[in-house]
Amino acid sequence: MKSHYRAVVIGGGVVGASVLYHLTRFGWSDVAVIERAELTAGSTWHAAAGFHALNADPNVAALQDYTINLYREIEAESGQDIGLHMTGGVNIVSDPQRWEWLKSAWAVFQSVGIETARLVSPQEIRELCPIVDVSGVLGGLHDSNEGHLDPYGTTHAYAGAAKKRGAEIILRNRVIELMSRADGHWDVVTEQGTIVAEHVVNAGGLWAKQLGRMAGVDLPVTPMEHHYFITEDIPEIAALDREIGIAVDLDGFSYLRQERKGVLLGVYEQNPKHWNMDGAPWDYGIELIPEDIDRISPELAKAHERFPCLATAGIRKWVNGAFTFTPDGNPIVGPVRGLKNYWVACGVMAGFSQGGGVGKSLAEWMIFSEPQADIFGMDIARYGAFAANREYLRQTTRQFYSRRFVMTFPNERLPAGRPLKRPGAYDGMSAAGCEWTASWGLEIPTYFAPMGFRENTTLKRSNAFDIVGDEALQVRRAAGLVDISAYSRYAVSGPSAQAWLDRLLACKLPKAGQARLAPMLGPDGRLKGDLTVINWGGGDYWLMGSYYLREFHMRWFESHAADGVAITDLSDAMSGFLLTGPNARKILERTTHQDVSGKALPFMACGAFDVGMVRARVARLSIAGELGFEISCSVAMHATLRETLLAAGEDLGLAEIGYYALNALRLEKSFGIWSREFTQGYRPGQTGLDRFIAFDKGDFVGREAALRERKGGVSQRTVTLEIDALDADASGFEPIWRDGRRVGFVTSGGFGYTIGKSVALALVDDDSAEEETALSVHIVGVERPARVIAASPYDPLGKAMRQ
Repeated sequence: MKSHYRAVVIGGGVVGASVLYHLTRFGWSDVAVIERAELTAGSTWHAAAGFHALNADPNVAALQDYTINLYREIEAESGQDIGLHMTGGVNIVSDPQRWEWLKSAWAVFQSVGIETARLVSPQEIRELCPIVDVSGVLGGLHDSNEGHLDPYGTTHAYAGAAKKRGAEIILRNRVIELMSRADGHWDVVTEQGTIVAEHVVNAGGLWAKQLGRMAGVDLPVTPMEHHYFITEDIPEIAALDREIGIAVDLDGFSYLRQERKGVLLGVYEQNPKHWNMDGAPWDYGIELIPEDIDRISPELAKAHERFPCLATAGIRKWVNGAFTFTPDGNPIVGPVRGLKNYWVACGVMAGFSQGGGVGKSLAEWMIFSEPQADIFGMDIARYGAFAANREYLRQTTRQFYSRRFVMTFPNERLPAGRPLKRPGAYDGMSAAGCEWTASWGLEIPTYFAPMGFRENTTLKRSNAFDIVGDEALQVRRAAGLVDISAYSRYAVSGPSAQAWLDRLLACKLPKAGQARLAPMLGPDGRLKGDLTVINWGGGDYWLMGSYYLREFHMRWFESHAADGVAITDLSDAMSGFLLTGPNARKILERTTHQDVSGKALPFMACGAFDVGMVRARVARLSIAGELGFEISCSVAMHATLRETLLAAGEDLGLAEIGYYALNALRLEKSFGIWSREFTQGYRPGQTGLDRFIAFDKGDFVGREAALRERKGGVSQRTVTLEIDALDADASGFEPIWRDGRRVGFVTSGGFGYTIGKSVALALVDDDSAEEETALSVHIVGVERPARVIAASPYDPLGKAMRQ
């Protein structure tokens, strides 16, 4: 053990070993892993060690595919046998809606380039796994690139390959304290002495919580129990001359694979149990938890029905071990805001599906400043401090675990951890029939329905279709009022505020009293944000974005901190409403003595206004594509602002609307949003945001890379599609075809109520982006005709919003 390392990875499970390997693979050799006991001595050693690419997040699915394809490479490089069994695997469904979902998942696989998956019939399932009873089965999704391996051998292969590249493996040496240094490095205090590390990676697994608290951060991870058993030899298995594929019974919440001449069967029970929520005891070793068979008996009964040979099989071994989970089940990866050079790779409950992708992405981030892929679905910044609250964590992790094999519909609103944060007008809006969903702990409105209405969960158009349509059309006819508490607001001030913003943003800064759309780029020219910058005058600026990106944006802002600049997150202190539609100005005029005419307050202008008794800040903006006023006020005045505007607009057709209608309205204008049309995986030219970049203003972050893209052109472009849909609309990541060739995918879609057509925004190859190009799109497993149309099918000249 040396006294100084460039990076120290704490935790010798499969994830820590993968991080170590990838750091060396990308050029850092002065690195070490520190493990309190032996490699794998946590969750790794008792893992069932299956692997698969299927994931609800397509970007995470692509990284899982990377992990799987890496295994033969690390086995060869290290010389360590990893016990790789590429058996293939099949997800089995009996429920009609789940079958539709599986067909949609297959289409998403194609969109992210996973070509090894195919839909299979019940008979094919039986051929792949002969011990399955296919009674009632509708079909399955088979991927030949699935299997299982030896967790011990795989972890040692990662570590061995890293060691060959210069890394050090330090065992039986517990970290007992972490102290940040003034130079940004860390004192890693261990049982064998203190190490200075330029970077520290928390890959602590069951102990990640404690390692986080050593650094001053409470991580949203917690261990939960998980059962599987291994049988004695089964005659039906012993009689085969090949190894059966992995079978996942999605309706029965179980998975099965061959183990010698028997099987391993695990369950994700509907009544899960946490284990040591604050992390494992430090002296916890290679141990198991006593099995609790009664608690999982309902799932075991279902497994016996699907795999009848289990009824006579002897049990050779029970395993009940702990794994760490996050609220949404995906890992937490990346730099922790406010802790320089402190990184996390935790909550990786599917370590043998995700470990390679986690290690690759984190190593790229540490060495090259950015991961190659868009990994926001794994980024620790997708959570705020609220997510580590014990009760919130208990509810949400329990919900995820119990739904591990349960389909979540696009319009399904899950109850765990809610309501947590409520807009100021929550009670009044609820009384008016508001149906809520949640984003980053905040309740946000979806639509307003009659009391007693219950939306059916579906992959297709729901029974709320007409309700949403009425809201959207009312905005076009008269006016709509939308709660915009889910917009983030950051105040930027100080003597260097203007220079700092000019450097960080790719647009020209607006003059006092004006707003401007503001792309934000990373050094590599990829997107970091699609913000709105507002210049209130007197050196007072706001940046506005999406509420759920607050930690992500603040981490980025603080990483570019400069003297003379103060950035304050106002998002929990400020709220507001969007008033939009042709009657919006008439309504606002009734509430204020100030001039809000088109001359006094033109499109993209802003100012301070009295709206009734509310002192507000108003900007002439609207994502609906109509005359609009974004009115911000303190949270304490949110309810009063709502009541004031509703009273003023009662006889002018003002209706409260939710984000479902707003989404339909923005699609008719071809307006993109973050996480759909704009992500950190895309570049400005692909998305159309390049038209807002001021290349001639001087230097800004990402300018040189953006200029290279501008000169070289792009291979893909964002376009608007009209789809000949039936009873379902595109929603995102559906593959797009042209003459049998995949040419892109949908970024977002829905129904345009004003134009009466199903529309989508999509990223397609440049040679398929011309108007009237005939394409087809998979929607809920059905291929539907589509064509490229001109952008902004509603009001293409933008006259309505510029009134």
